[in-house]
Amino acid sequence: MSAPIGDIEKLEVEPGRGYVIQKASYIASTDGVNLDVKWEGFTKGLFGQGLFMLKASGGGTLFINTFGAIDKHVLGPGESLIVDNFHLVAFSDTCRYKVTKFGGLKETILGGEGLVTRVEGPGEVYVQTKNLREFVDWLWTLLGPRVGSRSR
Repeated sequence: MSAPIGDIEKLEVEPGRGYVIQKASYIASTDGVNLDVKWEGFTKGLFGQGLFMLKASGGGTLFINTFGAIDKHVLGPGESLIVDNFHLVAFSDTCRYKVTKFGGLKETILGGEGLVTRVEGPGEVYVQTKNLREFVDWLWTLLGPRVGSRSR
């Protein structure tokens, strides 16, 4: 299921220049793009609950969308970016990555999942400006009291 409100980005996939994308961000691709969920890199780390990644390779056009705006970062060799897993949309398959825990036990318990991904260039990293999980939590603060009052 794609994000209801956000940007759409067109990515060109070429031999030797593919992408790792969040499954929920995938919209469509042309015939030459191969999508794989069983690639070796997927088993390197857990991306978090509900966040599954696809590897797009081959040749053609790939369309992704985000919740909120797309923020593109171009990383040079050795440059890195640390991204909250709920904001990570896609990155070039030339990038290296590592999923780690952010903060201590208290932050993980109070803040939710607490996992981030460190992506190291060279390559592109696409980040969504909104976090669907935070939006749902905020929305529930408005709807929750109304739902509870109607069940009485």
